[in-house]
Amino acid sequence: MTEDMEQALRAELAQLRQAHRDLDAAIAAMNETGKADVIQLQRLKKKKLCLKDRISAIEDKLLPDIIA
Repeated sequence: MTEDMEQALRAELAQLRQAHRDLDAAIAAMNETGKADVIQLQRLKKKKLCLKDRISAIEDKLLPDIIA
C-alpha cells in the first residue's frame, strides 16, 4: 500500500468515525426526548451499523491481522 493510499484511508476513517459519533448522539437525543419516530430511529441505527462495518473494513486494511 502506498503512503498516499494509506493517508486517504486514514482521512476516510476519521470522517466515518465522526459520522458514527454524530449518529450516536442523534439517536441518544431522540431517545431522551421521547419523541422518537420508530422508523426513523431504525434507519439511523442501520446507517450507524453500516458505518461501523465500513470502519472495521478500513481498519483491517490499515492493520492486517498477521498470524506468525
